[in-house]
Amino acid sequence: MRKSGWLAAGLVAAGAAWAMRDIPAALGAKPAGERAERVRRSPQFDGTAFRNSDPTTVPPAGETKPIMRDLMEGRQQRKPHGPIPLVTPSVKPLSSLDIIWYGHASTLIEIEGRRVLFDPMWSDRCSPATNLGPRRLHEPPARLDTLPQVDAIVISHDHYDHLDMHTIRALVGLQSAPFLVPLGVGAHLERWGVPSFRIVELDWNESVTIAGLRLTVTEARHFSGRGLRRNGTLWGSWVISGATRRVFYTGDSGYFPGYADIGEKHGPFDLALIQIGAYSPSWPDIHMTPEEAIAAHLDLRAKLLIPVHWCTFVLAFHPWGEPVDRLWREAKARGVRLAVPKPGERVAVDQPPLVDGWWQSIS
Repeated sequence: MRKSGWLAAGLVAAGAAWAMRDIPAALGAKPAGERAERVRRSPQFDGTAFRNSDPTTVPPAGETKPIMRDLMEGRQQRKPHGPIPLVTPSVKPLSSLDIIWYGHASTLIEIEGRRVLFDPMWSDRCSPATNLGPRRLHEPPARLDTLPQVDAIVISHDHYDHLDMHTIRALVGLQSAPFLVPLGVGAHLERWGVPSFRIVELDWNESVTIAGLRLTVTEARHFSGRGLRRNGTLWGSWVISGATRRVFYTGDSGYFPGYADIGEKHGPFDLALIQIGAYSPSWPDIHMTPEEAIAAHLDLRAKLLIPVHWCTFVLAFHPWGEPVDRLWREAKARGVRLAVPKPGERVAVDQPPLVDGWWQSIS
């Protein structure tokens, strides 16, 4: 065999070895033992899988062909025309309630002197493979090792764009905070080396108090799964309550009547972090449109809306800047207070910057 042939064979063998090692690990693990018993006891578990209280269809019947047509023929501008502007996050708090949005759903809230990190995702791709799957459209505005020490790391569900193995493994050494997850998700974390004493698993409407903050998993309308099996772990939204300040994070969710119930029970909120991107008529039940995000915000009785789950990855067929364009238009029509930070920008919730349409020049 020629030298080039040996080289090619070696590269193939190395790639296969990598795949055999890393991809199965990234898939996570199934709940077992006492964790599986807790799953089976959950009111959300029907004996085989977790279910939404408001049923969903993914995708609706007859929508497979439109999905493939949009994938192959769609002419939407799914990526920005130029570089996405990034801001180096400032260290000094501006108020008793600040946020730093790092892109997609990854967000740090600083509330009454405590810090909570939502859905940290720092990898280049949201995928079990490092060379396949949706790739970042911008670098993280801060390195993981430059993040301040946080009091809690909160996960909404186990999809790859919200729960990233490489990020979790790095945070185990960089941070000492507990990981708060919906039921069953702890199995993934334990496989990746998170000590069991740092994992807190909660069902919907269960709470834990950490560093003076009350953190509660609330309902969301979505699904879960990192492989072929769906809904073996729970998904959720989160309420973070301090002595006087309150924050709500939707995670991923379709619109549903439960937002009004959450607003009644846990609100009003100073801030709602609401998912706006990756919507489609082909999966209307599991991601909100921008207009539905505004409706959810009003149901929640929140003062300020900051959109998340857009900008960083191409996960649907709509134009890149469309989610926030539509959100801004609907917010003005319905009198909703809105802030749209650049990735890395610190926002004081009580004095947010005016919306300036920064994304429109590259949309």
